[in-house]
Amino acid sequence: MPLSSPWLKPPLVQWALLLLDSFRCWTGRELVSRHGTEAEQAQRLFDAPMVVVSHGTEVDPILNYGNRVALELWEMSWQRLTQTPSRLTAEQVNQAERAGMLSRARERGYIDNYRGIRITATGRRFLVEQAIVWNVVDGSRCRIGQAATFSEWTWL
Repeated sequence: MPLSSPWLKPPLVQWALLLLDSFRCWTGRELVSRHGTEAEQAQRLFDAPMVVVSHGTEVDPILNYGNRVALELWEMSWQRLTQTPSRLTAEQVNQAERAGMLSRARERGYIDNYRGIRITATGRRFLVEQAIVWNVVDGSRCRIGQAATFSEWTWL
């Protein structure tokens, strides 16, 4: 595995599978094709043509996954993204709205058709549309994080 592929380390492959399993659990659909090995599925998720991003359950959740499109959109390296508090993907003025959306997703398991303004690491603003936000759950259906995916955004 190349050093530039941290998403292929075993713990992150397992996280990718939890993202995929949880998405299917809540929506009844597959986020990406599930054929092939676990590492191939993790690579397919990383290379997917839409944003996929997630965070854990810390008091101030830290982003723990972003696929290639997410890294490019937020203008961050893997290392920087995975050290960033999730709330910082939105401007302070939009953080209360974002927190409410995450709370609704936490209560319902997932939400779809989410729309909201986000900000990149360099301060560029964009409007996310048609996003799906879901709880990441383990094999016992205990919530261990939240994730989002979207493929529609407009620069503001």
